[in-house]
Amino acid sequence: MNRRRPAPSLALALTALVAGSAAGCTVDTPPAGAVTAEQWRPEIVRELPHDADAFTQGLEISDGVLYESTGLVGRSWVRATDLASGTELARTDLARPLFGEGITVAGDTLWQITWTDGVAIGRDPGTLAPRRQVGYDGEGWGLCTQPGRLVMSDGSDTLTFRDPATFDAVGTVDVTLDGQPLDRLNELDCADDGFVYANVWQTDRIVKIDPATGVVVARIDASNLTDALPSDGRGDVDVLNGIAQIPGTDRFLVTGKLWPRMFEVRFVA
Repeated sequence: MNRRRPAPSLALALTALVAGSAAGCTVDTPPAGAVTAEQWRPEIVRELPHDADAFTQGLEISDGVLYESTGLVGRSWVRATDLASGTELARTDLARPLFGEGITVAGDTLWQITWTDGVAIGRDPGTLAPRRQVGYDGEGWGLCTQPGRLVMSDGSDTLTFRDPATFDAVGTVDVTLDGQPLDRLNELDCADDGFVYANVWQTDRIVKIDPATGVVVARIDASNLTDALPSDGRGDVDVLNGIAQIPGTDRFLVTGKLWPRMFEVRFVA
C-alpha cells in the first residue's frame, strides 16, 4: 500500500519484531533446503535532484526517457523527462479520485495502474495521453515489463503476470525470502538480467526475485541512501520507493516518496 497510514500500535510493532524481520519474514532461520538470499548494498555512483513534492510510485526508463508516476488523490501525475538533460517532455495529471501507482512501457503503450480503483490506463508514451482504460481485480502497487508479459504487485507476496496488450492475468508466482513468504512487494523493475527487483514497502530493502520460482536471490539494504539525504531535507521524506535500471548498464536509479534526491547506484555484495 502506498498511502500514508497511521503508525501501528506499540503492541503490534513488538509482535512484528518478535515474529520476524522487517521484510515480512516470519522467522529468522531459513527452513531446511531453502535458498538463502545474498546480502547486497547500493554503491552510490552519483546523486541527482528529485522533486521533493513527488510521492513517487513508479520509475521507468525507455528509449532515453525517464518516466515517473506519483500517488495521492488530487496529487497523482505521470511525467516524462529526457534522461540525459532532465528536460520535461510531457506531463499529465490523474483526475480525482484516482490514486496513481506503478508504470511501465510495453511496446507502444505506457501502462499506469491505480491503487484501489481497479483501473489500468494505457497511454501514449510520447504525449502521455490516455488511449484506453481496462479493469482488474484487487489492488495495484508496482508494474514492470518482461518479454511477452507484464509483472504486477498488489502488496501481497504474489506477483501477477499479465498480457501486455490486453492486461489480462495469465499467471502468478508466490515470492519467498529464505523459504518464507515475503509480502508488501511494491514498486517493481524488470531488469536486463531477467530478474525482478522490488521495493519492500515501509523498509529500506530492495529484493531481487527470480520470477520463474518466486525465490528472492538477493536482499539489498538501501539504508545508506536514506542516510545520504541532505540533513535539512529529511523532515517530510517518506519511504524508499522507485527503482529503474539504466538500460545497457549495471546501474539503477533509486529514489523515494518526497525525497529531494535520486541516486544512481550499483548493487554490490
